[in-house]
Amino acid sequence: MTKLPILACLLLAAPLAAFAQGAPSTANDAQLQKRVERVLTRTPLVDGHNDLPGAIHNRFGNLGNIDLAADTTNLQGKTRDGSIGTVSLMTDIPRMRKGQLGAQFWSAFIPATITGPAAVKRTMEQIDIIRTMVAKYPRDMEMAYTADDVVRIHKAGRIASMIGVEGGHQMDNSLPVLRDYYLLGVRYMTLTHGRTTDWADSATDAPRHNGLTKFGRAVVHEMNRMGMLVDLSHVSPETMRAALQVTQAPVIFSHSSARALDDHPRDVPDDVLAMVKANHGIVMVNFLPTFISQADNDWTAERAGAKARFDTRYAGQPDRASAALEQWLQEHPQPKTTIAQVADHVEHIRKVAGIESVGIGSDFDGIGSTPVGLDGVDKYPALFVELARRGWSDDDLAALAGNNLLRVMRQAEAVAKRLQATDAPSHATLALDGQTAGTEG
Repeated sequence: MTKLPILACLLLAAPLAAFAQGAPSTANDAQLQKRVERVLTRTPLVDGHNDLPGAIHNRFGNLGNIDLAADTTNLQGKTRDGSIGTVSLMTDIPRMRKGQLGAQFWSAFIPATITGPAAVKRTMEQIDIIRTMVAKYPRDMEMAYTADDVVRIHKAGRIASMIGVEGGHQMDNSLPVLRDYYLLGVRYMTLTHGRTTDWADSATDAPRHNGLTKFGRAVVHEMNRMGMLVDLSHVSPETMRAALQVTQAPVIFSHSSARALDDHPRDVPDDVLAMVKANHGIVMVNFLPTFISQADNDWTAERAGAKARFDTRYAGQPDRASAALEQWLQEHPQPKTTIAQVADHVEHIRKVAGIESVGIGSDFDGIGSTPVGLDGVDKYPALFVELARRGWSDDDLAALAGNNLLRVMRQAEAVAKRLQATDAPSHATLALDGQTAGTEG
């Protein structure tokens, strides 16, 4: 038998070895995808935050101008600069189905600059968009008010839809308004948004209260009494700690990530994660690159500085300022953020707060950019595959997907039942803090 030279044997063996190494990987990925599909079939995937209602209002005016049953990635609408042009959303029904979304908290958000009775009116309009949207697509969506509703609706093959009010400024310092929101289906309120309110400090504004005022603590108690989840995304660390000290029910962070991995004020410090563990609450990881990647966080700050510098240097010359910023962007491209980095945040929260205290809060249609491969509601399974690749069990994946949030809801419902047996609706006002009505903002 003719013997091949050793070098020739090695050259022939190399591609065979590469094939042998690659084939199991491909097969393994397919197995992981099937595992994730099974988990999300039996467990509702709950996303804690989606800003589609605001995007509909801002880009299209009303639901009559958009069809969520069709592809929404290339539509004509109002762009961010106010002109009419091509608009791409991150959410539509076909992609929700592909991503196996089981339940969604739709955000009823208005800017924190709108306060007083106007804030209540605008919030009601946002709630109306959500309820009208769900009614428009009854084969695909149904309103949910309890954890049992979510399970039932998911089993029926529809997407359970809930409402979150994204800022304490939207209640106009009125507990009766808050109670009316609950009656309309609101199941969480974020205590602040981007600005400090009369009773709670925001993560991205100057603190005035060292956390919560007396009225702020009364708001938390009334939310506990009603069964409305206390959402601590957007609040300052001192507000997080204060709310966790006074709440009788588990809290949520509807769309926040881990500050140990990215030093952004919207993310959650480790000492607060430890408090969340003791509280049996949940942190639902946000997909915004600035909250996920320290490199992107730094780049965002540098871009803001460059824009301010060019606006000053070329005052009164907007075209020159815009051209200079465009040149800066070409020289300083935005860093890429990956699914693996999102998974790192999920795993860090799990490490500090425990497997029962982590969830998903994408912030889709409220964010301007996304990690590569997580650009819409069809892509949730990719994150679960990444975690499965890291050794997460089916039970772990189910906990992240929705079981943790369902537990939090059930515990909040039990606390509400207990408190309603002893406590009447609160009549607290800003007078608790020596303030008068109408000072918001």
